[in-house]
Amino acid sequence: MLLIDSHCHLNSLDYYSLHKNIDDVMKKAKICDVKLVLAVETTLPRYLIMTQLIGKRDDVIFSCGVHPLNLKNSDDYRELNSLAKSKKVVALGETGLDYFYPKNNVDLQKLSFRKHIRIACSLNKPLIVHTRNACSDTLTILREENAQNCGGILHCFTEDRMTASVLLNFGFYISFSGIITFRNSEKLREVVRYLPLDCILVETDSPYLSPIPHRGKENQPAYVRDIAQCIAKLKGVSLEKFSEITTNNFFRLFKMKV
Repeated sequence: MLLIDSHCHLNSLDYYSLHKNIDDVMKKAKICDVKLVLAVETTLPRYLIMTQLIGKRDDVIFSCGVHPLNLKNSDDYRELNSLAKSKKVVALGETGLDYFYPKNNVDLQKLSFRKHIRIACSLNKPLIVHTRNACSDTLTILREENAQNCGGILHCFTEDRMTASVLLNFGFYISFSGIITFRNSEKLREVVRYLPLDCILVETDSPYLSPIPHRGKENQPAYVRDIAQCIAKLKGVSLEKFSEITTNNFFRLFKMKV
């Protein structure tokens, strides 16, 4: 069985007291049948640090982008374009909009989001999209920038069924994190029941959002199995069948061979 963590901040895990190194993290993951991780960073300097730390591995691939809460007026999108051309980079992001905090950089967020989409389309690589308290603007920009031409995924999905339907029309995939296991997430579980299996991915968003029964602990790729088990049960399929479908979804989205 092969499970994939489709969104993990691998560089941000606790390597002082919980894990010895990347090998240790991936050894724990593989015990739980999680054999591939998409490592995501939130700034270009941290992306460079992450890739140096991890190196070339068969069990880790990369995304490159600038998170909407980490933007600077001086962000160099020529550098983003150059870095994203690398064969080891399978996606642009995470990018998107986040209006949770005081909205003092909304225009900059929108500009950055548009630039990420345009680079993704030019390179024919999918987007990893973050949205929080900004769903309407996120969908509008995806539509205006013809994001269906590059495709992508809305990661750590917490929106409603209508939003999910619009994303499906864009040809996007939807990824669920440990939030799906929380007691107060019944509305989100209803979205899972509505969605077809061939558009679903799973992620940890490590080190954040640990699923039940690991609440209170740092999240890690191994815990994607708990998320997969929860969704498989909601969809009425075995974990083995769910892992097969979501693995195929992942490789199809990121244009990779199984």
